[in-house]
Amino acid sequence: MTEILAYDADFHAWAIHNARLLRAGQLSQVDAEHIAEELEGMSASERRELLNRLQVLLLHFLKYQYQPERRGRSWLLTISHQRTAIERLLEESPSLKARLDDDAIARVYAKSVREVVIETDLDLHLFPIGCPYDLAQILNEDWLPESES
Repeated sequence: MTEILAYDADFHAWAIHNARLLRAGQLSQVDAEHIAEELEGMSASERRELLNRLQVLLLHFLKYQYQPERRGRSWLLTISHQRTAIERLLEESPSLKARLDDDAIARVYAKSVREVVIETDLDLHLFPIGCPYDLAQILNEDWLPESES
């Protein structure tokens, strides 16, 4: 009971205490339920970060493609930063790549379109309904979308 109270009252102290118990092999004394919750939360956080970075990347692809007259170094830098961050996430957790399936890309793309319309005042009907970029293009650091004429 004291472990549950410590978890609720002082997360840092709880984490340090349970890490010591685990290292000492005192598995019967660890707060397994909360440890499991924390591990699941960490996993969910990694997935959210991956999808958020993908959304920013797709947003900048759309701006780059549909506003060629406004292209600048800051857009290219953002594209580069997001790709680098996605690459790092996938290097540290390769199983996350499975989260970048066609359905996830489609959902994130729809959100990116919504944001680009708000940010740029471009008409929603300019943009394809489905994501025009495949995963290989999205992750390829040398690829950029072509301008729409």
